[in-house]
Amino acid sequence: MPDLETDLLILGAGSTAFAAALRAAEFGKRSVMIESRTVGGTCANRGCLPSKNLIEAARWLHDARQPRYPGLAALKPRFDMDALIRQKDEVIAGYVAKKYSSAAAAHAEIRLLDGRARFIDAHSVAVEGSEGRRVIASQRILIALGSAPIIPEISGLDEVGYLTSDLLTSGEAVEMTDLPRSLIVLGGGYIALELGQMFARLGVDVTVIERGPFPLRHGYEPEVGPAIKALLAAEGVRFVTRAEVIGVRSDTGHRTKSGARESVVVTVRAREATQDLRAERLLVATGRRPQTDGVGLDEADVRMDADGAVVVDEWLRTSAAGIWAAGDVIGSSQASQMATPVGARDGGLAAHNAFAEELGLEPRAVNHRVIPRAIFTDPQIALVGLTERQVIATGRRCWCNTLPIDIVPRAGATHDTRGIVKMVADADTNEVLGVTLICANAAEVIHEAAMGLRFHATLDDFIDLLHVYPTMSEALKLVAISRYKDPGALSCCAD
Repeated sequence: MPDLETDLLILGAGSTAFAAALRAAEFGKRSVMIESRTVGGTCANRGCLPSKNLIEAARWLHDARQPRYPGLAALKPRFDMDALIRQKDEVIAGYVAKKYSSAAAAHAEIRLLDGRARFIDAHSVAVEGSEGRRVIASQRILIALGSAPIIPEISGLDEVGYLTSDLLTSGEAVEMTDLPRSLIVLGGGYIALELGQMFARLGVDVTVIERGPFPLRHGYEPEVGPAIKALLAAEGVRFVTRAEVIGVRSDTGHRTKSGARESVVVTVRAREATQDLRAERLLVATGRRPQTDGVGLDEADVRMDADGAVVVDEWLRTSAAGIWAAGDVIGSSQASQMATPVGARDGGLAAHNAFAEELGLEPRAVNHRVIPRAIFTDPQIALVGLTERQVIATGRRCWCNTLPIDIVPRAGATHDTRGIVKMVADADTNEVLGVTLICANAAEVIHEAAMGLRFHATLDDFIDLLHVYPTMSEALKLVAISRYKDPGALSCCAD
């Protein structure tokens, strides 16, 4: 006999899980969320929120030291790392209390349980937590366990004290509170670039090791990786590319000429030569994977793909009747992406679909056609829709063009002309199919492009839309104009 029964049992307590629990509460249904770590999930506790907090602090330091404007003298601001970590922890605590803990407390239908869950069968799980072992049963279960850092199989890695993106957490043993003098970053994805630049701006000697010729190779326009690599290299970030990591070891006795201790040695093979790279700390930032280990999905006959992601249909149903999945845990199933807003929207959809038949509602299918993304380097990288290569792969004729961001008046006015804008469209219909930006405030500007893609806007729609002058969003108008004429030959605001 189960110790507890509920209308909806949710594995996880992040943004996806909370969206589902709140939707179930709107239906008057009870839900139980089981969380083995921290309420709020990765985004609030270890990812989006703390990283953007510290990235912005590092940007302020960088701009003070290297002002873009002639006539402004460089400053030498000092900072207190302990104080920065404390304020980051306070931001996390306040956000989690406001957006998660209080949201659960405000609904009698929602219950939170601490512990690790494992399926017994398709309708019950065993929970091992602070209150011992309990069995919870439900006819409707949602898997919303999120994702975890990928830890590659590298000789010696288990024997050194490496960091992951979890270093940004609060109140856990894996939290990094002391700033190292030097750092090696394994990986060339968004986490590696965001944290690499952040640490470099805080005064850390940063080396990024990437297997390919440049970072951000997969799923991005080919102009993006070389551009951001050059921009970060100009700030002192060292890149070791086309590199294979052979092994990792500790060497606590090695010191630099300045006396700094370098306790991690990474042996790499690059361009047919082997070399040892040394640093005080090692950050493994080789991506994220669905969190499905140790959950007993086989016991419930829930099918996973080769990457360990839960496979779902367009209504977020798994292969097991009565079990749904949403968020990072489904990986790229149904063209999904690992992003907090995607999980939050789909969590609500999963709860809707779980009760749709009982309540006489129409089930709702997911729609992942338009998902804007951003990388919070400086300048920011943002994209939405298809790349040029992806459009060509569909068999359509592609019109595309890339412009330097210095063509945008706002960029020149603010002395920040770093970056590019690229637009991809159907050459026969002029429908815009994708946009990529590298520029200041790209994460904000990309939403205009996303709205355009949602409603199948054409190049002419972007041209005809009046844009505030001077703004970075004019980049979209100017690159669309380049389909017909040279935007550099136009006067201000002319089309």
